Amino acid sequence: MGIVRAIDRRNEIRSSSELTVTVWGIDTKGERFLQEAQAREISLSGALLSGLEVELRSGDLVGILHHGKKARFRIVWVRYSDESRKVQAAVHRMDPDTCPWLELLQADPVAAE
Repeated sequence: MGIVRAIDRRNEIRSSSELTVTVWGIDTKGERFLQEAQAREISLSGALLSGLEVELRSGDLVGILHHGKKARFRIVWVRYSDESRKVQAAVHRMDPDTCPWLELLQADPVAAE
């Protein structure tokens, strides 16, 4: 039997940059939150957030702020870590909001290819 490979459905180049961002929204308990997190695998339409300390679920909306620019994102999936009790979440930017890290992507030669 051959090697099974995961299919990558992303149609955008992603940057390997890691950014510190501010994330806010309402958690699964209905409580507002505001905290810093790390964003990586960034693209024009999304990112992978890590270090979140709140419970979220797929479909939730959050705001993300980076260097004075903000946008709304929808949670695509959530993964909980048993060891650190931190949350990792994939997010997708909502139209018509502008990508808050657009300038960084334009300056990244790998992401610009």
